[in-house]
Amino acid sequence: MTAAAGSAEFSAETGTAGLQAAQTLEPLSRPRSASTWLLGLLLPVLFLALLEGAASIELIPSRLFPPPSEIGKTILALASRGLAAHIAISSLRVALGFSIGALLAVAVGVLVGVNRRAEALLDPSFQALRAIPSLAWIPLLLLWLGIDELPKITLIAIGAFFPVYVNLVAGIQNVDRKLIEVGQVHGLSSRELVRRILLPAALPNLFTGLRNGLSLAWMFLVAAELIAATKGVGYLLSDGRESSRPDIVLAAIIILATLGKLSDSILKHLERRYLGWRDVLASSRH
Repeated sequence: MTAAAGSAEFSAETGTAGLQAAQTLEPLSRPRSASTWLLGLLLPVLFLALLEGAASIELIPSRLFPPPSEIGKTILALASRGLAAHIAISSLRVALGFSIGALLAVAVGVLVGVNRRAEALLDPSFQALRAIPSLAWIPLLLLWLGIDELPKITLIAIGAFFPVYVNLVAGIQNVDRKLIEVGQVHGLSSRELVRRILLPAALPNLFTGLRNGLSLAWMFLVAAELIAATKGVGYLLSDGRESSRPDIVLAAIIILATLGKLSDSILKHLERRYLGWRDVLASSRH
């Protein structure tokens, strides 16, 4: 076989493999449609229908796990008794705590990511602190900050801080060294390197950290609203437990899940908007 024939055969095989790969990935590159969103609702709707059917034949004791129809009635009853105020105060606490925690995480993460001495000084302590459970912070925050809004927002900020910090540091430290060298060749200062090269290159990791941090902020909200709260979705959870009302507990859980999903969707939309320049498989699926 001549070199030309071998090259032609190799090119044909490569072209065939590339065509097969493109055909495989073609469904992933199609834009989202209404049917895609409906597909995402299929599993929750099916699960609720199964629970309703199990409750109707008394397979599940209603005193322990009320059917979805009863939980829906409970949510409507709560709506007439100030549910909107509980949702508003919880959302405000999460927004404030998440914003404070995320901003601090970005500032500290940039410092640790670009400075070896700062990493050696700060990172071991942060890695130890992030292993502390949320409930372990409550007694200390009560002693230090009292029982007003400040300890609640502080606890949520703690929950949001660590995922953003860890992901941002990893993103900065994994930036391609060639990009930094190009910036240095063009005479960029340390501050300009961070602003124009390191942070843009670490944006995918940063958005991953923000989404994880927002999720933890909603989780820490429940612990935060155990601190002498009289309003909030976490308070509804506690009130349902104390009054032996599993329907209220489950209604509060559904509300928390819905709020968490809506807020994550907002961040996901921002991620697609600001990371649209990436030529990766994930961007072709949106």
